[in-house]
Amino acid sequence: MASSLPPSGTVYAALSVLLDYPGEDLRQALPELRACLDEARFLPRDVRAGLRRFMDYLAQRDLLTLQENYVALFDRGRATSLYLFEHVHGESRDRGQAMVDLMRMYEGQGMYLRNGELPDYLPVFLEYLSRLPPRDARDLLAETADILQSITAQLAKRGTHYSLVTAALLPLAGGEPAATPDQAHDDDAGDLPDAEHYGALDAAYADEPVRFVGAATPAAVPIRFHEKRPQR
Repeated sequence: MASSLPPSGTVYAALSVLLDYPGEDLRQALPELRACLDEARFLPRDVRAGLRRFMDYLAQRDLLTLQENYVALFDRGRATSLYLFEHVHGESRDRGQAMVDLMRMYEGQGMYLRNGELPDYLPVFLEYLSRLPPRDARDLLAETADILQSITAQLAKRGTHYSLVTAALLPLAGGEPAATPDQAHDDDAGDLPDAEHYGALDAAYADEPVRFVGAATPAAVPIRFHEKRPQR
């Protein structure tokens, strides 16, 4: 996290790190992340308490377990995917152009992704927001509020600590507060539901898809997310 970022920018950067695939660098950064988020008084008190709880979870589990939990949770179903355009386009061709438009927005801020990184990955999107003026970042995040609400609801239903992190984005996006689990159960990889169970949950709880409307000049016109009307 760069010290030159505005207060809201440091929070976006911190939440980006917490939502990324866990590595040893994340474990080492926990004290700095905790201090940053504790000082974010514009976040509701219960949100800051939830983030402390999540960081305690990261500190108390071994790294392999954290990594196994992360893959099982985010890589085995669309409902909890952290790739925003999966909730927008699915696997349609429109996703490719949306990726290009988003990449252009990033590059307009001097942000270039490494090989293999996709621009619609939520931690990458949050890193981009951390570089924007606070009002621009808030307005852009607000366009994803419905997606974030849906992801948070799915994570809460599965009892995972990660719902505490995505829930922290909702007040920043102007969304409604989300219920988070009183007892998270992803402490041990062996206790996680299997992929078949996750697939059933995805089918049972899948929301209506949303439609991404790309701008002709992405760097100048904000992206917008809208609910897709049911087909007749």
